Amino acid sequence: MAVSHPIFARVFARASVAMDRAGAAAHRRRLVAGLRGRVVEVGAGNGRNLPHYPSTVTGVLAVEPEPRLRAALRAAALDAPAPVSVAAGVAEALPVADASADAVVLSLVLCSVPDQAVALREARRVLRPGGQLRFYEHVVAETPGLRRAQRVADATLWPLCCAGCHTARDTVAAIRAAGFTVVELDRFRFPPTGVPGPASPHVLGTAVLP
Repeated sequence: MAVSHPIFARVFARASVAMDRAGAAAHRRRLVAGLRGRVVEVGAGNGRNLPHYPSTVTGVLAVEPEPRLRAALRAAALDAPAPVSVAAGVAEALPVADASADAVVLSLVLCSVPDQAVALREARRVLRPGGQLRFYEHVVAETPGLRRAQRVADATLWPLCCAGCHTARDTVAAIRAAGFTVVELDRFRFPPTGVPGPASPHVLGTAVLP
């Protein structure tokens, strides 16, 4: 499945650097802390998570459908502390064998997949028994006013300008509905200061299969 968003890819590459400087790098570090074995990172973008993988990870398969971001991902893989291979692919059809991953990492990707349930079913398929789902996503707001703003954004220009991104998805509920048990969950606003925007409510957590 070909996915090409060249304008968004250029903007995202710059924005991800600014996000890391504003504190996202610390969240990325928490996202992958303590992982071991073989990891599949879905929608790995331009590779901003790669520097944070611990040496206990024996290999990362970084899957990214967008060609421009995938090229940046390959460059980032050269300096990663863990061995990284890069593959084209989408969240709904991962190029990974059944029950072959110790962990699946989802980072700012479930907002834009066409079908969260299908993507999470794929994550279940590739995880070995006892494997972990690590997620770092922006999600639906807990306050009514911001939820209304998110619905307006999603119904107008936000998905068009942001490569299909939706701000009002209840991603934690989708993870649970997919059969995962959420064992760690941190909710926070990002960036932490300023007026909350549609994409400011974030979650970072870990889920496992029962």
